Amino acid sequence: MINLNDFTNVECLFEDDDDRLANYFRIAETVADLIGPHCEVVVHSLKNLETSVAKIVNGHMTGRTIGSPITDLGLKMLRVYQETGNLTPKAYFTHNAEGQLLKSATTIILGASGKPIGLFCLNINLSLPFSEIISTFTPDAAEVAEKTTPERFSTNSTEVILGALEQAIKDVEADPSVTQKASNKAVTKLLLERDIFEFKEATVLVAEKLGITRHAIYKYIRESKTQITSKE
Repeated sequence: MINLNDFTNVECLFEDDDDRLANYFRIAETVADLIGPHCEVVVHSLKNLETSVAKIVNGHMTGRTIGSPITDLGLKMLRVYQETGNLTPKAYFTHNAEGQLLKSATTIILGASGKPIGLFCLNINLSLPFSEIISTFTPDAAEVAEKTTPERFSTNSTEVILGALEQAIKDVEADPSVTQKASNKAVTKLLLERDIFEFKEATVLVAEKLGITRHAIYKYIRESKTQITSKE
């Protein structure tokens, strides 16, 4: 039998656990936005199992709202955790009240004490037409042109730096207001604005690729910071 006192005793929770749980609220919004309206994301608080739903996005899938209770399957997962210590059970299939097939996944959230304080749950509606589901992952041509954001997926910091440098050079070359003489400074400023110099080896790599000294890079960085500060 699950010991409900292990999960409902507020005194067991550290003061920062509310903030810790609230961090998952933002993750819930992000995941739901990424996957689409056919994905319900729920954050349960174990302070009170009768009103455990502390955050829910796309609750239309199950009809739940903030303040709804934990499910029987949620209780089962807590019991399994007590017995096995497994925080991330395998995904499973279930049905909502309308009989729609859902694929679901749940992970247990631990607090500062190392004890469970909540559950993070995903429910994806598989009963919708496939075209409706996939449409959230396939933007039309206009959206591709207007809303896509370039991002380089690199395996090391050197790739990140060199990729950013390549893009900065292209951006500067496409700007007719930047003269050839001022191009290196303009590239350095763009890299500074894009936080690339947060990488320790960035100064050396950028100087090497631009064919200038590290001292020149430092000078451009100082001048760029002064310009940025004066604008603020």
